[in-house]
Amino acid sequence: MKIYLVGGAVRDQLLGLPVKERDYVVVGATPQQMLDQGYRLVGKDFPVFLHPTTHNEYALARTERKIGPGYKGFSCYAAPDVSLEDDLARRDLTINAIAQGEDGALIDPYHGQQDLKDKILRHVSRAFVEDPVRILRVARFAARLAPLGFQLAHETLLLMQNMVREGEVNALVPDRVWQEFARALTETAPQQFIILLRQCGALKILFPEIDCLFGVPNPVKWHPEIDSGVHTLMVLTQATRLSNEPATRFAAVMHDLGKGNTPIEKWPSHPGHEERGADLIKALCKRYPVPTDFRDLAVLVSRYHAHCHKVAELKAATLQTTLENLDAFRRPDRFQQFLLVCEADFRGRTGFADKPYPQRDYFLKAYAAAAQVDVAPLVTSGLTGQALGNALHAARVSAIKQEIM
Repeated sequence: MKIYLVGGAVRDQLLGLPVKERDYVVVGATPQQMLDQGYRLVGKDFPVFLHPTTHNEYALARTERKIGPGYKGFSCYAAPDVSLEDDLARRDLTINAIAQGEDGALIDPYHGQQDLKDKILRHVSRAFVEDPVRILRVARFAARLAPLGFQLAHETLLLMQNMVREGEVNALVPDRVWQEFARALTETAPQQFIILLRQCGALKILFPEIDCLFGVPNPVKWHPEIDSGVHTLMVLTQATRLSNEPATRFAAVMHDLGKGNTPIEKWPSHPGHEERGADLIKALCKRYPVPTDFRDLAVLVSRYHAHCHKVAELKAATLQTTLENLDAFRRPDRFQQFLLVCEADFRGRTGFADKPYPQRDYFLKAYAAAAQVDVAPLVTSGLTGQALGNALHAARVSAIKQEIM
């Protein structure tokens, strides 16, 4: 019985990155031997155990055989005769197929260390094509490692493109797609997740609402980059600079979905894209298990980001109504997120990355003035229900006029 540290822990150690979790593979053991030593069995599809004190995961060395479509269509074989090299061969990328023995020695049968040095994301073997989740994982690794200079091997891209053509991506379940997308949104370059999915053709299948933005023009006066898909990637890049919140980054990706179904005869303008985008976001969030707070923020950004860009041109009454529609007084933290995505939208254009966005401060100033209105005198006067709401609205409009008009 031999135990090896494997996967991300070894990779990140070699890259000098913080190790977030440690996974181990056990060679030469049976499930009963693990139980006898106090390990707790947790794996459903193959033998995975938790260490009795550290609670790290220990998986018995295994091989896999493809028996059906999708990422669940596998038969696993775990037994003492499975070698470490056999286990490593089933992994996705060479940089994730390096093991470290208890003596610290590295076992690297698939040259992952060289690919780390060369900054290459490369598949381990042809078995890569058997699991469509690997497309999502590789895209997520690109989102994490592209800032370090990593690029996808051409032969791996070809395999991914072939997997898409053969329909493997269609077998992915919504939960897993969203899980990988959500994790990608926490990485340092989440736009790379979308770029790579588009390069292999998976974006069109998994997120057609995003894919169809590419090639749709915007007015060059406002968008020197012109292309709506390119703009979306630029907005996500700016949102990543401004915030590490995945909900904010998700809203950045979603903010212009409505431009994807603008009739061609209307190009390059996009009348009504805000509300069309809100409908598309709701549909996407039904298809995938997107958290409610992600969805609600994205819908609000889609509907009202143009209001924010033109906030100085709005009448006080319109401004107050917008604040009410944003639920800014009850959800001030979400209002801050909304403003941040709008700033990312402004900056996500060629030549605008470092320009000031005074609209944010203007909107905050109006909000602060309206929020200071004391409702108590209105209640004391006997107003209730709709009459109270109307009076509060009028008082806040007046406060906004005094502050910024």
